[in-house]
Amino acid sequence: MATLSSSTPFSASKTPQAHNLNSSREFSLLSKLHSCKSVSQLKQIHAFIIKTPKTSTHHIYAKKLIYSLLQLQHSFSPNDKNLTYAYSLVKQWEKPDVYAYNAIIQRLSSTSSKNSMQSFHLYQEMLIKGIFPDAYTIPYVLKACSQSLALREGQQIHSHCIKMLFVENVYVNNTLMRLYAVCGMLDAVEKLFEQGPVRDLVSWTTLIQAYLKMGFPKDAVLAFFRMCQTNLRPDNKMLVVVLSACSRLGDLSLGRKIHEYMDHLKVNVNSDVFLGNALVDMYLKCREAGLARQMFDKMPVKNVVSWNSMISGLAHQGQFKEALDVFRWMQKVGLKPDDVTLVAVLNSCANLGMLELGKWVHAYIDKSHIKADGFIGNALVDMYAKSGSIDQAFGVFQAMKFRDVYSYTAMIVGLAMHGEVESALNIFSEMPRMGIRPDEVTFVGVLSACSHAGLVKEGWRYFEDISKVYNLEPQAEHYGCVVDLLGRAGLISEAQQFIQNMPIAPDAFVWGALLGACKMYAKVELGENIMEKLLEVEPRKDGAYTLMSNMYSSANRWRDALKWRKAMKERKIKKTPGCSSIEVDGLVHEFRKGEKAHPKVKELYKLLEAMNGHLRNYGIWSAAIDYVDTTTGCKHHLSR
Repeated sequence: MATLSSSTPFSASKTPQAHNLNSSREFSLLSKLHSCKSVSQLKQIHAFIIKTPKTSTHHIYAKKLIYSLLQLQHSFSPNDKNLTYAYSLVKQWEKPDVYAYNAIIQRLSSTSSKNSMQSFHLYQEMLIKGIFPDAYTIPYVLKACSQSLALREGQQIHSHCIKMLFVENVYVNNTLMRLYAVCGMLDAVEKLFEQGPVRDLVSWTTLIQAYLKMGFPKDAVLAFFRMCQTNLRPDNKMLVVVLSACSRLGDLSLGRKIHEYMDHLKVNVNSDVFLGNALVDMYLKCREAGLARQMFDKMPVKNVVSWNSMISGLAHQGQFKEALDVFRWMQKVGLKPDDVTLVAVLNSCANLGMLELGKWVHAYIDKSHIKADGFIGNALVDMYAKSGSIDQAFGVFQAMKFRDVYSYTAMIVGLAMHGEVESALNIFSEMPRMGIRPDEVTFVGVLSACSHAGLVKEGWRYFEDISKVYNLEPQAEHYGCVVDLLGRAGLISEAQQFIQNMPIAPDAFVWGALLGACKMYAKVELGENIMEKLLEVEPRKDGAYTLMSNMYSSANRWRDALKWRKAMKERKIKKTPGCSSIEVDGLVHEFRKGEKAHPKVKELYKLLEAMNGHLRNYGIWSAAIDYVDTTTGCKHHLSR
């Protein structure tokens, strides 16, 4: 492409007629440039200018060509050839003005990080050509540096700002704060904020966002309160950031105060879906699912983030059935789920044992051509493993092209849960060959597998590898697994000594593992001592009481067993009822001991009674069963 120059003068025509002809042609070309509707038309005129000798060196065309191109903003997109074309035009113009540079730099900084760094190179060319930037140039270039995390280049521009006194411009100062915030330099952000001549709403928002990004949500909230004292009114964007800080803190009282403050300001939450999402997320993170649901129901417009916040939040709180109810509602309104939705739904299916719904989600993933890798692949492995389909879990695991530590951990834990100890340890041994380091949760799965298989030596070696080989700090769960490993193998004295030598205080999991071993091997006296220590750690949990009562019952010490049952009643400790569930036609039916709330409870008890009758007739009687005669209301106990 010919270089467009503004240095070569226009050659005058020899005759007035020729001059008039050229003037008419120039006017026609300028008019056409002004009326261009597409970049394609612009390029056609550009080609004509290049081929016409008497116009190809005229600076008027060069300038008008660039400005016409810049006006076609809708034609630009990340990595678009049109953007490269505009960039090449500015480079070929020998003496363009600062406005042309600003326009191109702005477009470049608004696209991908790859193109955005061309803004910095164009800025360097400006300085080389003696064209001084203005207060609009600097923020565009700083934005490009922020996108590319180009801290060094941004610091160079910062020094230019100081020399040219641009730091006194609040717009430039805010953009500098933003650069240092995304690059993780909180001290620089605070310094710029404190030294800034003027602090507007953007300044405060950038500071608060920086605190939140660096992991200081409390400082973010305190900065918000400081801003309120300046009588600045927060906008919705700032309120979203502050609510996110409250979510991180899990502080319900603080979150409600912010919500009340929003009501005082008469902020219309329903008009802003992002603000509504932030409130829903805040209440869920603060474990107030009821208030979150109220906010969610009131939102007139919900995007996929709204639904994801509700579904994921409920699943995170263990309200898996409620999470799936919201997912079914999402399906009814016709909104397409994304990866986050599917992971939360699969997690709920895994914890409820809803294999059929999990399979439906898997089929949806395949039908939608979604890769079963990453979070989705891991969630599928976990769902199948927890739902009893370990072969399908292994199939998904093997089909994954990209596996991370979570993929391996889910598979190891699943195999250990199903007694496939050898397979679990084989997969663990594969991790180093694949360059994947196990984490703390991985070792919990490995130690659990060794414990259930009675592999004491192997389990002990894996426990030592946690710190010696992988430089990880053993957690209480790991110590509990070792105690369980020794206890199940009958090495109770060794388990006691191991607890005494622990570098951390034993928790309920450790003492509970040893108490379980005492029950298994009828060590009643030792169990009594352990029970006292367990009650010091968890005085309000029912598990220890139940375990101790069962231990006395196994030793035929019925009075002592009854004593512990009475102690539970006196201390108002309720035993968690036994629960079982079954999935029928996509619905999960839960059954708890003594519960009569199921709509078909009468038919169920009649069926149980009939089954027990058949068992007695065939001489098969292996368990004691409590049931209620639905006609008389009397409770019966069937025993051997």
